[in-house]
Amino acid sequence: MRALRVERSLTRFAAARISAQPHPLRLADVDPPDLPGADWQVVRPLLSGICGSDLATVSGRSSRWFEPIVSFPFVPGHEVVADTDDGTRVVIEPVLHCRIRGVDPVCPACAAGRTNHCERLVAGHLSPGLQTGYCRDTGGGWSALLVAHQAQLHPVPEGWTDEAAVMVEPTACAVHAALAAPIGHGVTAVVIGAGTIGLCTIAAVAHLRPDVTELIAVAKHPEQRRLARELGATHVVDPDEIRRAVRRATGSWILDQGQLTGGAGVVWDCVGSAGSIADALAVAAPGATVVLAGMPGHVGVDLTGLWQREIRLAGAYAYGPEPAAGGRHSFELAMEVVGRAGLDRLVSARYPLDRYSEAIDHAAHAGGRGATKVVFDLRNERRR
Repeated sequence: MRALRVERSLTRFAAARISAQPHPLRLADVDPPDLPGADWQVVRPLLSGICGSDLATVSGRSSRWFEPIVSFPFVPGHEVVADTDDGTRVVIEPVLHCRIRGVDPVCPACAAGRTNHCERLVAGHLSPGLQTGYCRDTGGGWSALLVAHQAQLHPVPEGWTDEAAVMVEPTACAVHAALAAPIGHGVTAVVIGAGTIGLCTIAAVAHLRPDVTELIAVAKHPEQRRLARELGATHVVDPDEIRRAVRRATGSWILDQGQLTGGAGVVWDCVGSAGSIADALAVAAPGATVVLAGMPGHVGVDLTGLWQREIRLAGAYAYGPEPAAGGRHSFELAMEVVGRAGLDRLVSARYPLDRYSEAIDHAAHAGGRGATKVVFDLRNERRR
């Protein structure tokens, strides 16, 4: 079968850092992955998204943090809608936790239902891999076929398009981020960034956080600003306007270095750059929570304000049962958000595997080109 595969090559990763080409990525004919056990089945991707962590990987800029919890060569793709052998359409929940790995007894986090905190990502009968799409044994969505454990499969609601279904996994990440900050009353909040995760977070906050009465979105590009308003932001501003916008909304003073005396009760950073984290800390009120929904990697940030203002900095990775939503699962909530907000409209471009260089370039520059989610279209692969 055909698949896009990442191989471990220091030379290729180094070349990717200085070139726009996805050097570690190759289109190849590969053997289909074997079924690891009786609870596994073959699934055939229909659409598979390209996300920020994928771009970091193929550009050679992914953090070395991930080295022990991936296994090469691997087929990327963890935002997947697929068909099973009996024709059921499913979306894949990609975290490869204890139950999926056949670990018994499961780790304390998995026993508590927090599979996104699994402590056994290198154990069991699978090679290391934090998710489908980063493990050599499972395959990934950028291919004609992969294998998945039955616990990973969520049926697609009847009548949904493939475009709606492929948005469930990134929306589940946004749901988890939206619910990661403490619940309050009459909160002014900020979402920094209006790529896929930023726009999904805006939609999730609008649906799940009635305590947020004013939501300021920070967006660079015209199409992002339009979508942010439609999805629930009450104000949309350019990045260089964030501090003035929060000052006006909260009645804060702005000091000489640009930080506010007050600020927003919750800030979701959906970018993860040094600049976005600095902005988040500058506009967060004393005692507020800053949620990192975008993968930060290596950044240099002055954390003095975090200490002096007792700001809570929280990561938001993957999904699971959400205590703030009565224990409902992020994927269940994500399907509500996708359906209610019409997030299928965020799928902007579809590419076959053999145009992967164009697809990666489009995804890397999506905002400036008026796009949001770029996907690989595998629906013709099975005919080859």
